[in-house]
Amino acid sequence: MQGVRTMERFRTRKALLALTAASGLLLTACSGGADTGESSKAADRPEYGAGEPAPAEGQDADERDDLREDPDHLSTFALDVDTASYDYARRALAEGRLPDPSTVRPEEFVNSFRQDYDRPDGDGFSVTVDGARTDDEDWSLVRVGLATRTTERTGERPPAALTFVIDVSGSMAEPGRLDLAQKSLSVMTDRLRDDDSVALVTFSDEAETVLPMTRLDGNREVIQDAVSDLDTQDSTNLGAGVETGYETAVEGLREGATNRVVLISDALANTGDTDADSILERVSGERREHGITLFGVGVGSDYGDALMERLADKGDGHTVYVSDSDEARKVFSEQLPRNVDLTARDAKAQVAFDPETVEEFHLVGYDNRRVADEDFRDDRVDGGEVGPGHTVTALYAVRTEPGAEGHLATATVRWLDPETRDPHEETGDLETDALHDSLRAAPSRFQVTAVAAYFARALSSRDDRNHRLPGAPAGLGELADRARALSDTTEDGAVRDLARAIEQADRQRD
Repeated sequence: MQGVRTMERFRTRKALLALTAASGLLLTACSGGADTGESSKAADRPEYGAGEPAPAEGQDADERDDLREDPDHLSTFALDVDTASYDYARRALAEGRLPDPSTVRPEEFVNSFRQDYDRPDGDGFSVTVDGARTDDEDWSLVRVGLATRTTERTGERPPAALTFVIDVSGSMAEPGRLDLAQKSLSVMTDRLRDDDSVALVTFSDEAETVLPMTRLDGNREVIQDAVSDLDTQDSTNLGAGVETGYETAVEGLREGATNRVVLISDALANTGDTDADSILERVSGERREHGITLFGVGVGSDYGDALMERLADKGDGHTVYVSDSDEARKVFSEQLPRNVDLTARDAKAQVAFDPETVEEFHLVGYDNRRVADEDFRDDRVDGGEVGPGHTVTALYAVRTEPGAEGHLATATVRWLDPETRDPHEETGDLETDALHDSLRAAPSRFQVTAVAAYFARALSSRDDRNHRLPGAPAGLGELADRARALSDTTEDGAVRDLARAIEQADRQRD
């Protein structure tokens, strides 16, 4: 299991090799302090694993081989920009109930908040690695932050060809489901450009293409009429909807455009194929040959979270959840039109913790996004799709050796260019002396990340692996106090909403 990494075996073997090495030199860190992506790329050092420091001059070759072969110091995962888990939890808490622990994915809580990472000058990612010591002896929190260029720098984006696959089953008649989707699509139609195109597919017992791929220019009224005519019917054959959606997207495929399927559903599939892997296998040819990505929009108080999340992860896309008109407007009128472009395909991250300074570490969340360490540079292995203006955050609980000093970790992100499929990498480093002395001494956005992770952990109680994160407060009341203080510091409405959600959870626990 990748979550718990002990390095005793590595250090023992390394020590034995070092005794027989002719040079007797130890590994040294390559750079000092936290890095924001300006360090040398791992691709420039192809003979070493991602993030591994180059050997000191004269270092024994066997010791270098041992470093490559022992994976216990590595953590590898596919990038994920989903936020549905956090938004669905907020909906449940607002309705006076705790979310099902199985729907709580900590990485989606963490990635729901704005970060202040430096942005790259061009395409690709910046890499920021920072951390803070906690009151738990020898335990720190380490944050790996990845950011793409802002949308303002993209210039003219390519046209969008969006196929909307809309659930019109009986369950979508509940207020806040189909009606919300219709209002959102209507507003979005007004926001899209003349050279964009949309198609509409509906599904209940069966699927139907109600509008083939249609340019916005001169056809907005036709599209608006098709949206307003949507009405609920019977069961939920989600598999048929996805399959017909991809067929419609291929029929209306536009070269040079961003072709995407947007699935809007409560994901309560009860007819036909209800298995995500099987559904996606039926459209695998369209996905791989044409690079059509899937964007899932979840609605409804009763929501098939697991199915939607699986479809998006395996469909080279991501998911969001909307519960009211404000959130829907943000997704359809701002995020989707602005971020139809892609910056990176099959993006993965690998963090190498230095066994000289780190005793063990735990990645918070990303349970469904773990990648085998040896597959980091295998570009046939699926990663995550990321657009402009996104940030991705991974939080680690790290136990350092008592009194350890020096290099602590190196993070490397690898991605494929969306057009050429050429691979690229960027790295960032962290030294022990760059750790903040305490969480309260860390930047406010770092503290928000920690609070979001603590909250997710408090809502989740799966098994013994779900141990208390270092530095966590004694209870939800104290955590809510921290969130309220941070909302004042950041003047961020999203952080105020976080504090409110923690207070609601605290009341439910009483």
